[in-house]
Amino acid sequence: MLVLEYKVKAKPVQYRAIDEAIRTVQFIRNKCLRYWMDAPKQDNIKRFDLNKYSTELRNEFTFVKDLNSMACQASAERTWFAISRFYDNCKSNKPGNSGFPRFQKNNRSVEYKTTGWKLHPTLRRLTITDKKGIGELKLLGKWDIHTYPVKSMKRVRLVRRADGYYCQFCVDVECIDIQPHTAQKIGLDVGLESFYTDSNGHSEPNPRFLRKAESEIKQAQRRIYKKRKGSTQRRKARARYSRKHLRVSRQRNEHAKSLARNVCKYNDLVAYEDLRVSNMLKNHCLAKSIADASWYQFRQWIEYFAGKFGKEAVAVPPQYTSQECSQCKRVVKKSLSTRTHVCQCGCVLHRDTNAAINILHKAKSRGGHPRSNAKGVATSTLVGASLLEQVATTNLESPSMQERGVSKTTDLNRPTCFRQRL
Repeated sequence: MLVLEYKVKAKPVQYRAIDEAIRTVQFIRNKCLRYWMDAPKQDNIKRFDLNKYSTELRNEFTFVKDLNSMACQASAERTWFAISRFYDNCKSNKPGNSGFPRFQKNNRSVEYKTTGWKLHPTLRRLTITDKKGIGELKLLGKWDIHTYPVKSMKRVRLVRRADGYYCQFCVDVECIDIQPHTAQKIGLDVGLESFYTDSNGHSEPNPRFLRKAESEIKQAQRRIYKKRKGSTQRRKARARYSRKHLRVSRQRNEHAKSLARNVCKYNDLVAYEDLRVSNMLKNHCLAKSIADASWYQFRQWIEYFAGKFGKEAVAVPPQYTSQECSQCKRVVKKSLSTRTHVCQCGCVLHRDTNAAINILHKAKSRGGHPRSNAKGVATSTLVGASLLEQVATTNLESPSMQERGVSKTTDLNRPTCFRQRL
């Protein structure tokens, strides 16, 4: 499942119509959630019941009826996705918060299935055919959507971001690009001093995108509170602040994506630690630096490219990878401030290099868990591999990678990415 994304160019009245459709989607989702919460336990509400209730909302509210019927169903399915995830967490006895569904306050997208939209046969234009008044939208982007058959487009989504509006096409095509085997194996140890250190001794510098942009972000945030509440100037100041955060987020994604692609392309086996980053973020001293490094995003892209290139990605347990000697297997206790591993056997290595070698040894002994069947990186939208449950796993690549590489789809011989704008 691929996602092709375009920037939307339209008139102000059309942007307001998109916002109205997004608010309607949020209204349907919250009403469905309230319907599930207020229903008696013996009723045992299911996904079909929420779809039926969305039809009742169309008969009751005119502004809901103006939205396409399948867009209403997609909103009800979002509610059921949150409910089913809560049920699964309870059944599996997930520690901590089970993720009870919450009411949505800031929805940013509206999704159409196979109806409610029409693609121009020659021009790069999309027409929304419901009664919200969105009309014809001009699509700005690099890839030609007409290369793919219309029947393979399972979802069309309009997304509002800090820098404008975007249109996403969810295309049902397989993305496989088998790369030649290199007989190379590598272990990766992520960190804060360096973004990662491999088992060959190479260290990738940590870009620290948030730290570099932090002064500008704080300045933009201070300007918000100098404006009067509810004024146009305050709204513009908030938009500038949001765009700065959006830029940092895109920089992290592109950085992790390019590194993961190169690692998986030139190595047949990629080993990494099975870290619980969410637990590590509870350390208030290191939380900002860990979040800025985006380790989990890097891992997700490694799993995606390993599956795409026909390589193997293995996650190994992180216990004692830094303390154990890579030569004699003796445990050498050291604090986080100790950056050099010195063992009685004469082994003297950088702490991260020693850990990367241990990670590779564990992967070779198959102490880890293969992750080569992953589907990609989760996004803030819900277009994904499973259309019924709307799992948030999508394959999002960048044009710059396609130009450097030979990525192709199996059936259509087309680039499988969309443009990431900064």
